[in-house]
Amino acid sequence: MQVEGIQVHADEGGITQTRGRIYWLILPAGYLGSSFWGMVLILASTNLLTARIAAGCFVVALLLVLCVAKNVMWNTNGEIRWVCCFLGVVWILQETTKIRILRYIILFIGVMNSLFSVYDIYDDLISRRVHCSDAEKFAEVCPCPCNGVGWGVIWGLISLVFLCGAMYIGLEGRLMLNSSLQFSDENLRFRLEFVLLVVTITITTIQLRFNR
Repeated sequence: MQVEGIQVHADEGGITQTRGRIYWLILPAGYLGSSFWGMVLILASTNLLTARIAAGCFVVALLLVLCVAKNVMWNTNGEIRWVCCFLGVVWILQETTKIRILRYIILFIGVMNSLFSVYDIYDDLISRRVHCSDAEKFAEVCPCPCNGVGWGVIWGLISLVFLCGAMYIGLEGRLMLNSSLQFSDENLRFRLEFVLLVVTITITTIQLRFNR
């Protein structure tokens, strides 16, 4: 499979031109790929070392987009630069001051990625039926007796499994670590409350998009 070109439209749509016929892998890649990488970032946020690795890889990926992609819209270009600078500042603060929020920023990005995947699946594939959607095209090439809305529901459930599984594994890992290090209950409660705060902020952001 080879990617010939990618178009991103102002209405949040787009077209990816590929050479190859692995449609069953290409069509759900945008939705489930976003959810999968959100899961990876959530799990990476549970440890400082993995959070550093995730932040570094994220910045490198964004810089590659700037260097390789052609005809990037000026606002997208500016957003990429802003995110890179923001993560750089957070990393410097993490290493040189007592403001240690790198793990929480990675957690927020991961939760946001996963929840927006669920939102996009619902908005694009379930709430309205478009004949040229990825799910409808997937239903055409898949022998299973399921239409596009059905595949949208299945993809949405998979995204929710990724999100809930990552949150559960991450919290379970923190519980085990806190138990082994004999951390106080107040410390653990703070971490749990922070995770809930991140989820709340993300859900609120999605709700604002619904009401636009």
